[in-house]
Amino acid sequence: MTKYIVIFFFLVFLTKGNTTNKERIIKNLKNTKNIDFNFEQNINGKIENGNCTIEYPKKIFCEYAKSNNKIVVSNGKSLVVKTITSYYRYPLDKTPLNFILDKEFLINKINILEERIVDGSLINYTIKENDIEINVFFNNETYDLIGWQNTDVYQNFNITFLSSIRKNRIILKNIFKLPTQN
Repeated sequence: MTKYIVIFFFLVFLTKGNTTNKERIIKNLKNTKNIDFNFEQNINGKIENGNCTIEYPKKIFCEYAKSNNKIVVSNGKSLVVKTITSYYRYPLDKTPLNFILDKEFLINKINILEERIVDGSLINYTIKENDIEINVFFNNETYDLIGWQNTDVYQNFNITFLSSIRKNRIILKNIFKLPTQN
């Protein structure tokens, strides 16, 4: 009997040991319904930070820390960027966030792409879709999404880093309601 138990644990260990980063990232994404996090965003050298909540698929709410009350909201179809003095509304499918906020899209792409290890601590996949190139980064220990880089709709180079990531929390559904114009 002990022989079977030893063989069983050996097979479990062997199977677990052969799991690839790609498989772990995909499993983690599949088990994630939503995330909230702090972020630092660098757009052409201008650094902003704040907090975001993502609910899959394609919903995001971000509050920026500066005094202009900037928020970014997507209800899954449109993306609104609002400040004290401005209001911009875009079709979500015309922005890189359309892909970043779609975990099924990410899973399908990651499944066929080759990974690149960056600085021994990041796992990177480069996604090219509809003339848009997005580099997505995952932590090589937690397999969480920890950032992305892309060129935005105004051709600005955008780097976003995530920190203090929390997953599958209870969130208010009305936070993804698009704000009205001033």
